[in-house]
Amino acid sequence: MDRSSRNGDSSSTDLVVAIIETLEACGLDRDDYQLYDTVDAEVLEQLLDSATRDLEIRFTVEGIRIAVTSDGVDVLADEPASALD
Repeated sequence: MDRSSRNGDSSSTDLVVAIIETLEACGLDRDDYQLYDTVDAEVLEQLLDSATRDLEIRFTVEGIRIAVTSDGVDVLADEPASALD
């Protein structure tokens, strides 16, 4: 799992950079997608800053599942296959 950290006084620009760096670490070139088509970084930042408890926001960019928390940006691993399959 890749993690890019955020600090408490970061701006939405810092959050966007952390998301882009995380996606690039997964091999996705920044020219292959438009992040603003997937998520509004300012709203994402406001949600994280105003949360009174732990909050995790998940979204997918070009097949890469991302989780953003106040602690950073993570790539979510695929769910393991069910034992009933």
